[in-house]
Amino acid sequence: MLFWILVAALTAALAVILLYPLLRGAKAAENIRAGEAAVYRDQLRELDRDLDGGLITPEEADYARAEIGRRLIAVSADEPAETPKPARHHRFTEAFVLLVLPVLGLCLYLTTGRPDLPSQPLEARLENPGNDVAVLIAKAERHLAEKPDDGKGWDVLAPIYFRTMRVNDAQVAYRNAIRLLGPSPVRLDGLAETLMAVSDGVVTDEARQVLEQSLTLEPNNPRARFYIALSMEQAGRPNEARQAFETLAKQSPADAPWLPLVNEHIAMNGGAKARVDPAAPGNPTQQDVAAAETMSAGDRQQMIRGMVESLDAKLSEEPNNFEGWVRLVRSYAVLNDKDRAAGALKRGLAAFPPPGEQGRQLLALARELGIATEGATQ
Repeated sequence: MLFWILVAALTAALAVILLYPLLRGAKAAENIRAGEAAVYRDQLRELDRDLDGGLITPEEADYARAEIGRRLIAVSADEPAETPKPARHHRFTEAFVLLVLPVLGLCLYLTTGRPDLPSQPLEARLENPGNDVAVLIAKAERHLAEKPDDGKGWDVLAPIYFRTMRVNDAQVAYRNAIRLLGPSPVRLDGLAETLMAVSDGVVTDEARQVLEQSLTLEPNNPRARFYIALSMEQAGRPNEARQAFETLAKQSPADAPWLPLVNEHIAMNGGAKARVDPAAPGNPTQQDVAAAETMSAGDRQQMIRGMVESLDAKLSEEPNNFEGWVRLVRSYAVLNDKDRAAGALKRGLAAFPPPGEQGRQLLALARELGIATEGATQ
């Protein structure tokens, strides 16, 4: 009941605010005219005083009196003979504000609102955050404020911070997770990426040291090897960078999702692109590569989309292809089609659930590409 009383009071206040300019319009105009007439009458009296005091000559007084009288007559002529009636369009406006507007607002609220939904304070939302990332972060932060030595909490929160572009917070979270749980390739790579994000993509000396530590734990870690090769490229050592990229390409599977990016950097540093296995599903044939060389940018983009859609169709028929799902998710992300990438991720997780190693790799790939994972496992 209190809610509806407040709604009625707010509606009445709003109606008064909207109608006030219409109701006072004519009266305000009358007040202005009356004020002008009073000013001119005061000027006539002032003129007589100046004449009696010898401040002006009779000729000057007659001229000024004629001019003031002319203005006074003009103002008096503008005054209406009778009280004007409100304009017709004002009556329609008043009816709209008083009747139609409140009824329309009430109907919209009843159709789109939830008057039956009880209030849910922050404490209740923290208990059941659902897919709300902001509430999930708030819940994790509250937990870690009470238990700052919970390494698993920092481990979970760090990639969420990074995905929501809070790179400084992500860096702190990764450092805490490493301090409490020990270094691991995933944590070290994440810390290195936050350091690079802070430096606008530059692989700093500290980031390189972290990546080298990651390689001591997992020598074949492609992400760390890629970033170390990138650091050589950024340092102006193209030959060393090309050799590092070529070594990574040779030791990677033919259908590895990172090969296209590695090939681009090989070419940028003066090398030839690595081989692509035409037998892998979704990869271009030699004829496709030759045809693409002569295409315009728009036609080439259309051909790429056709290849990705073909891979999508094949995976719908044969979903037990983990590498295919990895390529499909990454391809949609490269095409900047995040909705289809999220859909492909969800279908891939249906074939390879997150509890398994392959499912966890798909989720890690999604986090790397900035694809929302909320609801993907449902």
